[in-house]
Amino acid sequence: MIIISATGLSKAFTQTTLFQNISFGIEQGEKVGLIGKNGAGKTTLLRILAGVEPPDSGEVVRTNNIKVDYLTQTTEYDYEDTAIDYVMNGIPELHEAFQEYHFLLDSNSNDSDKLSELSHKIDELNGWSIESEAKKILQKVGITDFEKSLHSASGGEKKRIALAKILIAKPDLLILDEPTNHLDADTVQWLQDELSATNLTIIFVTHDRYFLDALATRIIELDFEKLLFFNGNYETYLTQKQALLLNEKSTNDHLQNKLRQELEWLSRGAKARRTKQKARIDWAGKLKDDIRFVEHKRIKIEVGNNFLGSKVIEASNVGFSIGDRLLINNFSYNAQHGDRIGIIGPNGSGKTSLLKIFAELMQPTKGASKLGSTVKVGYFEQEHKTLDESNTVIGSLQEIAEYINVGVGKERKITCRELLDRFLFPRNRQHTFVHTLSGGEKKRLALLRLLMANPNVLLLDEPTNDFDIETLNVFENYLDDFFGVLIIVSHDRSFLDRCAEFIWAFEGNGIIKEYPGNYTAYLEKKESQKTELREQKSLDKKNEPQIREETTSKTAQKSNKLTFKEKIELEKIETEIGNLETRKTELEDLLNKPDQDYKALEKLANELNETINRLDEITNRWLELSDRV
Repeated sequence: MIIISATGLSKAFTQTTLFQNISFGIEQGEKVGLIGKNGAGKTTLLRILAGVEPPDSGEVVRTNNIKVDYLTQTTEYDYEDTAIDYVMNGIPELHEAFQEYHFLLDSNSNDSDKLSELSHKIDELNGWSIESEAKKILQKVGITDFEKSLHSASGGEKKRIALAKILIAKPDLLILDEPTNHLDADTVQWLQDELSATNLTIIFVTHDRYFLDALATRIIELDFEKLLFFNGNYETYLTQKQALLLNEKSTNDHLQNKLRQELEWLSRGAKARRTKQKARIDWAGKLKDDIRFVEHKRIKIEVGNNFLGSKVIEASNVGFSIGDRLLINNFSYNAQHGDRIGIIGPNGSGKTSLLKIFAELMQPTKGASKLGSTVKVGYFEQEHKTLDESNTVIGSLQEIAEYINVGVGKERKITCRELLDRFLFPRNRQHTFVHTLSGGEKKRLALLRLLMANPNVLLLDEPTNDFDIETLNVFENYLDDFFGVLIIVSHDRSFLDRCAEFIWAFEGNGIIKEYPGNYTAYLEKKESQKTELREQKSLDKKNEPQIREETTSKTAQKSNKLTFKEKIELEKIETEIGNLETRKTELEDLLNKPDQDYKALEKLANELNETINRLDEITNRWLELSDRV
């Protein structure tokens, strides 16, 4: 059964047409991957399907008033809700009951009848289990402070909280725009498994090719203002697309020959004075538009190979802490020519800090890290610096350099125009203004400005966010020819598989473990370690003496459900945990302030220690009660 259909949709902005007269439907239970170049209109199409933006023409019809949830690329919600309140609001009736229940608890109400009535209603709605599940999902996406205000949350945190909300709500149609952004690799894998196991109907945009391949049951490609449809996952799409391109290539070769003949005729000085000649010139122009796959000049390149001496990055016993939180402990690294390292780990574990220490943008709290005198660092930040919106695309590159010296062959240079060609900025877009670009195109341009400086050490912090799949393929091809030192922080598993030959994994408490090979080799090693651990535990269990405990029939039959008193205890513990987390953060900030009296610092340190101890104590009780829920 088709639950949403689009008929005759068209959309344009100023002089740019995104799509014209497109139609399609989505069947219940389908998981549709929407792909296409940056700026093609993928996000706009999702917004139209979600009812957030109207089309210029055409209509979207939903079956039986289905419930639709839409996860945007950037979540800038400015609510005062806490994380858990916002997530639970995905089920409004349950959220309302919980709000009233919490209000009575917080006000120390003596209305036990009302509390009992609300508790019974929450029971009927399976609310205790749903709330417990909501907290587990928040933890899975990296949100451990359930009482965190959305007003104070970062953009990445808001995105992850919004993701938790739609997973709890379980709508009829789920619309996801880059759901894996701001998630570490382990969380992306968890989300992939969760969505694959559901019967939810989903249409989604992602640059994560493994995620796309695992989840999609159909691919829709938005290309040259039209839609192309491919049944199956991403791997099936690639096979079908290759056959399609081979067919188009033969047509394209014919058009190329025709165009060449027409251009030769024009170059002989034909004047557009008569109607027949004018029509012929117009036809030559149309031929240019019809040729979709222009063969660019192939240049053998070796970038990043300029003047890289024996000393590159020398990091010795590096340590880095924020307050009492140890992120990096006693880490040493001596970079070698050709190093290709991928860095993985949970959000906030210290990956970006390590890159900044290597780039000498940040000092370690212990140890030292130095760059060699011949090193030319290219550091690509997650949030790239704002481009000059009034400049042109090609002008943005020419500010950096006119060309890259590749150092080999007869053609020793890559010009700005050639680099833009290679990174999918067609000639007719190279003189447009930066303010007309999409978010993904601006990020691509920021990357090209970095590459135009021809660094010999590349430090890339989540470089693949906001890139379409075609751009990722081009970027990976470029990095194949990069001969300097490459260090990448990324959650993109396929990108790491292609570009990394060594993995550094942040595993908590400042520990960074090193694994030879790419990301898949790292996963195989971790799985092997888990298997060995399970086998060892099984062996230990067999060798343990069997202790029998006599239990009465009454005890054996006792229900494991929480009593009413324990439910109230659980609620109060959660409130206290939130208050303690807030106070812990305040104390850490106070301790980091300069020029403080010693006695004042000692008092703050003692309070922080007491707060942490109390937090550990009640967290254990919370875990005990939550497990029983």
